[in-house]
Amino acid sequence: MKYDVVIIGASAGGLTTAISARKFYPDKSVLVIRKEKVGMVPCGIPYIFGTLKSVDDDILPVKKFLEPLGIEILTDEVTDIDPKKKVVKTKSGKEIAWEKLVLATGSRPAKPDFPGVDLDGIYTVPKDYEYLKKLRERVEEAEKIVIVGGGFIALEVGDEIRKLGKDVTLVVRSRLLRSSFDPEFSRIVEERLKEAGIKIVYGQVERFLGNGKVEKVKLLDGSEIPADLVILSTGYRPNVDLAVKAGLKVTRYGIWTDEYMRTSHPDIFAVGDCVEHRDFFTGKPHPLMLASTATFEARIAGANLFKLQIVRENRRTIGAYSTHIAGLTLAAAGLTEEAAKREGFEIIVGRATGPDRHPAKFPDTSTVTVKLIFSRDRGAILGAQIAGGKSVGEMINILALAIQKRLTASELYTLQIATHPLLTASPIGYQILKAAEDALAKLRT
Repeated sequence: MKYDVVIIGASAGGLTTAISARKFYPDKSVLVIRKEKVGMVPCGIPYIFGTLKSVDDDILPVKKFLEPLGIEILTDEVTDIDPKKKVVKTKSGKEIAWEKLVLATGSRPAKPDFPGVDLDGIYTVPKDYEYLKKLRERVEEAEKIVIVGGGFIALEVGDEIRKLGKDVTLVVRSRLLRSSFDPEFSRIVEERLKEAGIKIVYGQVERFLGNGKVEKVKLLDGSEIPADLVILSTGYRPNVDLAVKAGLKVTRYGIWTDEYMRTSHPDIFAVGDCVEHRDFFTGKPHPLMLASTATFEARIAGANLFKLQIVRENRRTIGAYSTHIAGLTLAAAGLTEEAAKREGFEIIVGRATGPDRHPAKFPDTSTVTVKLIFSRDRGAILGAQIAGGKSVGEMINILALAIQKRLTASELYTLQIATHPLLTASPIGYQILKAAEDALAKLRT
């Protein structure tokens, strides 16, 4: 059998590529090959432990997205790609020819090689339905749960498990959310987690102890933490095995692509977690695994499979994040203050704090703190961090656009906005404008 477009992978990147390909090339045949019979909504996985009633509540409705568009789905595992013959081979013995191929093979959890890591009761957090069902059962049975890691997944999983009344300890090597936030925001989330009842231990794991089943986590300083269950959340690795076998250019960060998501083979594209991403400001490769980034890349790939229709003006990745932990929303985009200084930028920082409703007596009011990082030379925005209520989730998208368009502190200060007492901060104290104002005042001194 032959298709115009074959996509390997059916998570956020694969689905979005398929939908975009159908929209831009309605006469082309599209096939999505997925290894898993049941897919998960990646960003929803932490919530299967508390907010959602079961793992089934987080199932990704692949057929609902694709079948109404006439996109075919094959559940099988691709084992080989022949770039010369333009054929993929599957585990069941099928050979499928393609005109354009898209790799959306995602990522898998990194599993550190600590002594005792193979003891029963030690888990990672993959996008695997059956595995997650078993993990959820073990979480319900356990009382003392240790989570190793200080990133988004570790914090979200820990916060969800503590809602079940479990004894949760986070083991953090450095500080919370270090790659995305500056220290003052790490302290904000640390305080909130401690208030919620989560223990935070700073240190490095030496080994796991137990007789067949994990019983303790031993740290390098000699201290031991009792554990009925351990969850490792120490990062993810790109799934690049197929790309390597096919002879595509692959780096330690993932599959190399150009600005239109074309790999080193002109008819093979790649999107999402399996791809090497490059920093928006420096061009340096860096690990970035976000569904929002995957769908952004997928729209670029899907639209440009057969001809360049959508010009990608910004050829690198900003990295825009948001999370909601223990009632606190955190969001960031672009460079942190630490990262900007490390890269050699001369910067100015603007800050603002205030309520996100006006007057602040409304019952759902939250205090929002905004930090903006600007270059000193021309005042262009380099990064943003926000903490507060749920309004933060969309505020960061305004700032992500500002970064993409390289807006200045002056342009943000004069941004024309809509406000409403029940929905936003006061127009007098709107935090993005006030943080820009703070930076402008410093630029003129």
